[in-house]
Amino acid sequence: MSRGFVKEDDLEHAGTDVPERSISTHTNYVTVKGYALLEKQANALELQRKALSAKKDDQQAQQQLAIVNRDLRYVAARLESALLTKPDLTASQVLFGATVTVEDEEGDSHTYEIVGEDEADIKIGKVSWTSPLAKALIGHKVDENVVWVRPAGNQTLTITNIDYS
Repeated sequence: MSRGFVKEDDLEHAGTDVPERSISTHTNYVTVKGYALLEKQANALELQRKALSAKKDDQQAQQQLAIVNRDLRYVAARLESALLTKPDLTASQVLFGATVTVEDEEGDSHTYEIVGEDEADIKIGKVSWTSPLAKALIGHKVDENVVWVRPAGNQTLTITNIDYS
């Protein structure tokens, strides 16, 4: 497109309209650690917002500010809708907040913590309570076999330990 057809005002606002982050329709269960992480994230975003707001003439800073504002709205909504859930330390079955150790069909051991959606990070063994793995585990006890339905093929897991500490 020829530059003659672009209004200067359009260029000034380019990149400042960012799409909102989608908010899950599931109940927002969070662990105590997960709630603290959301609060920490909100505080960090607020500090970024203040720093970027001071750079009114810097177009790149204004683009970053739009993203920070969007993320701040998302985190605020997640904090507002959070249902802080503390695990039942006497539970004998897998529930939200449990750390579950399982053994797969090859005899390999894996440990997963069932957490809220915003806290989930498979790289460190934290899985969302809405994930297929967590859904397979919830409600079961030690020594029970569960079938984890996966796109790569179903896998049978044996629960070897449940911990709520």
